[in-house]
Amino acid sequence: MSNPKVDLMDAISMLAREKDIDEEILVDTIEDALKVAYRRGNRQGGSAVQNLAVRLTKKEGARVYLRKVVAEEVEEPEMQISLEEALEIRPDFHIGDIVEIDVTPDNFGRVAAQTAKQMLVQRIREAERGKIYDEYIEKENEILTAIVQRVEPKAVYVELGRTEGIMESNEFMPHEEYREGDHIKVYVLKVRRSGSEFSRNPQVYVSRIHPGLVKRLFEMEVPEIATGVVQIRSIAREPGSRTKIAVYSMDPMIDPVGACVGPRGSRVEKVVSELKNEKIDIIKWSLDPAEFVANALNPAHVVSVFISEEEKICRVVVPDMQLSLAIGKEGQNARLAAKLTGWKIDIKSQTQVEELLREQGYEATADIPDETDPGYELE
Repeated sequence: MSNPKVDLMDAISMLAREKDIDEEILVDTIEDALKVAYRRGNRQGGSAVQNLAVRLTKKEGARVYLRKVVAEEVEEPEMQISLEEALEIRPDFHIGDIVEIDVTPDNFGRVAAQTAKQMLVQRIREAERGKIYDEYIEKENEILTAIVQRVEPKAVYVELGRTEGIMESNEFMPHEEYREGDHIKVYVLKVRRSGSEFSRNPQVYVSRIHPGLVKRLFEMEVPEIATGVVQIRSIAREPGSRTKIAVYSMDPMIDPVGACVGPRGSRVEKVVSELKNEKIDIIKWSLDPAEFVANALNPAHVVSVFISEEEKICRVVVPDMQLSLAIGKEGQNARLAAKLTGWKIDIKSQTQVEELLREQGYEATADIPDETDPGYELE
């Protein structure tokens, strides 16, 4: 017949290895559970016994001890023991020492084991949830491959490996349909611990519209970005429609735009494919705001850029035939360029500028002033 004392300790050791949980944590958990079980069945004067100690060893199994202080005069029998009584237990006790008296009931093992088992299961679940949280909190602001599990009007639930991810409706890509079993790349927005003890795992919130998704996709596809030679300085995105990304090379011998585009467009095409044919403009970043703004208005050609540092406005002149291209459909190109650069952008055609200049007393385009002219206003 097996020894239940040995079986319990062996089970704890095996469980600790299986769940990758510190064995000491499990032992402490069971000892706490045994205290609870003992207090439930053994009350003094209607109140639970507080001064308990529990020892769980392979040799003795679970034992419960009442801890009392050796006192010259006993005023609280529940907490104190006389020196005479203490010396009967062990001859070397002195006033102020702690005496542990074995009070383990004969039937304690069976009742306590059941209680301990219930609490142990709960603690193991908590420990597993904690490990999952620790794993996924490190994945915030990263991208993961997810499998769509179920689709609801207000959220899509995806499998992320050891836990489930939630993509709320405001993080859906416009016009993108999600079906059970679909494999998609998602951006991890945030990880939250379970709000309820009954919830199995931490909540991982993901997105398909965050600009960080574009950034991480380029890091995956462009080795120069992954190594830090090419840097992504800013991103402006209107999900499902168009994205502008500003890149810069730390190595003057490497073209940052060409590196991102890849041979025959292979690198950018993979990103576009993952984003369901979202258009991507790759822009060369520049420290010079005029040059940066001109680049950001790609594919439009820019004639000149006038900077107003005080107003944080760039006034841009483009050929007449390219005004609509510079502004873009419903203002999208100009809007994304402004977001990408951080500048307000006022775009006008050459004809519009010439008319404004004539109104201000300039008779020919040769007289076009620069922004340092105190009488100049391109509005």
